[in-house]
Amino acid sequence: MSSLETRKRGLAEDVPLPSGSGEESGRALKALRSHASDASMWPAMSPPPPDDFDLLLPKQPPPSPMTALFRPSVDQTTKYVVVSGGVCSSLGKGVTTSSIGALLRGHGFRVTAIKLDPYLNIDAGLMSPYEHGEVFVLDDGGETDLDLGNYERMMFLSLLRENNVTTGKIYDSIIKKERRGDYLGKTVQVIPHVTGAIIEWLDRAARVPVDGSTLRPQICMIELGGTVGDIESMPFIEALRQFKFSLPDNSLAWCHCSYIPDMSGQKTKPTQHSVKALLAAGVQPDLIVCRSAEPLHDSTKKKISNQCNIPAARILSAHDVKNLFHVPKVLAEQHIMGLLNGVLALDRLDVSRSKTPTGMAPDTSLRTLVDWNDFAMQVDAADAAPEVVIAFVGKYNEGGADAYQSVVAALHHSAVAMKRKLKIDWVDATDLESGKDVASQQRAQKAEARLQAAHGIFVPGGFGDRGIEGKARAAGLARKWKKPYFGVCLGMQVAIMQFARDELGLTDATSEEFDKEKKCKHHVIMYMPEIAKDTMGANMRLGARWVEFPNQESSMCSGLYGGADRVMERHRHRYEFNIAYKERFEAKGLVFAGQDEKKERMDVIELRPTDHPFYLGVQYHPEYKSRPGQPSPPFYGFVAAACNPASVASVVAECRKKGTNTHWTPFEL
Repeated sequence: MSSLETRKRGLAEDVPLPSGSGEESGRALKALRSHASDASMWPAMSPPPPDDFDLLLPKQPPPSPMTALFRPSVDQTTKYVVVSGGVCSSLGKGVTTSSIGALLRGHGFRVTAIKLDPYLNIDAGLMSPYEHGEVFVLDDGGETDLDLGNYERMMFLSLLRENNVTTGKIYDSIIKKERRGDYLGKTVQVIPHVTGAIIEWLDRAARVPVDGSTLRPQICMIELGGTVGDIESMPFIEALRQFKFSLPDNSLAWCHCSYIPDMSGQKTKPTQHSVKALLAAGVQPDLIVCRSAEPLHDSTKKKISNQCNIPAARILSAHDVKNLFHVPKVLAEQHIMGLLNGVLALDRLDVSRSKTPTGMAPDTSLRTLVDWNDFAMQVDAADAAPEVVIAFVGKYNEGGADAYQSVVAALHHSAVAMKRKLKIDWVDATDLESGKDVASQQRAQKAEARLQAAHGIFVPGGFGDRGIEGKARAAGLARKWKKPYFGVCLGMQVAIMQFARDELGLTDATSEEFDKEKKCKHHVIMYMPEIAKDTMGANMRLGARWVEFPNQESSMCSGLYGGADRVMERHRHRYEFNIAYKERFEAKGLVFAGQDEKKERMDVIELRPTDHPFYLGVQYHPEYKSRPGQPSPPFYGFVAAACNPASVASVVAECRKKGTNTHWTPFEL
């Protein structure tokens, strides 16, 4: 007889069940309950079943994704913060991701960032600036989404191409594996193969240090591009859902950005539908960041809380502020770090090793919340100061500031350092091209007047022949008027072209890029011989390269870098100066101040201070490494010259006195 049956029998013997009155039955039941109060009278609880699916599987999962049981092994020590968006695009997911990352970094954590882009392009290199904004180039030559620029500027990182994941990259890697026979003839499917490839990519990229140290990151920020509910982003959401359950508890926090329109009151219905779309995909967000014109009302938070299964304390207001550098403070005041600590157990992480190691350059970047608040106040003060007007002669002005986001940021960093308000006058390069008709001549005259009224003229990079003559004319007018001029990439090339026409008498001087039919005799800009002509994607001189200053004592550009004899800057070009013309240019006063390590490519041109207060062209893109509080040296010199052309010599001397910054020789905090 079992022990349970014995106990039951004993109970029955001790307390006989009466067959008489109801009063007797009540006394008997009371006595039975009294006996039952003794815990030893009842059987022990069964052990809980395994709540981890892995425990039900063999100890060793399949070595390759052959079956539905395959789950990629992932690192168990890194924490993740996923930022998604709903309702509409351009909500500010990138700013939210960057601001959270900046706050985490301010608490001593080592951070990295990954952007997931659902489009089928391999990278952003061939995407139109009108549709997708600028192409941001990384140290390793990766052509990526502009949000990686936000990450680098706010978190002071130097990211790699693997930090930008696209659907195109994922499918390209899977198809190559399938063609090699890695899947052994199995049917390749979205689940588990595509989701598995995404998880493996995230795990791999999250391990790589990108802060200038050799220590692996502790926290990885992941921004999911697009909008929840889009068909193209579904594999990424599913991969992230699976990823969460491949990690220990307290390893992944999901922050969802949504929009609260104000139409006779703050409306929550778009956010409700957005979160329900996320719930339908199997994801419960831990935090909701709501974009709105005004701070969220308590009633709005309560309504979202009731409908979205999330405490009201985890619903944060991301309302409009004077400038984006106030966003870290806005989030910090709503205790986002405490909320993330509750989800991720951040207080268990060791931040002692995140301090600057002995022998490493001191960290002069913005790091703490106090640093960001101070810089935000500096920006507010600069916005109240007198304006410095920069005539921006671009080709993609219709795309708005997104098409030149890093350039605008570099100009802004420099204006804040000069304590002046930046005002950009967007001059379309085609408006400066005067034709035979009266309308185009009048339009060109008006555009020329705008250039003359500005304090400085800037010509950015670009591709194609549209607007080229307008850009070249702007470079020539700046030289003629002795107005501060700065040209980047194509801006340097058109300055060379116009100099050849005006000073060397080569009236047909041009670039091979704009003379496909070889009608012109003098190609002062030529196609780089090692670049193939049968493909376009990632087929340029890309990434960080050394730029040497052979005469740094006399070079204005070298002086702006603190008198450095060489700097490391990022490039993105197919065409270069034709050195066969170098002596002729130098004879007319153009100084080739910077060159590559082999002394074959000219990367910097200048006019001597006696000939022009500030005339500078660089083949590389210094805007990519500009940071808040650490403006790019060439941009800083240009804005300083625009503020006061007579002060250029003193500004350069001050930069030389400060010395070089390891951010440019090469990246290192």
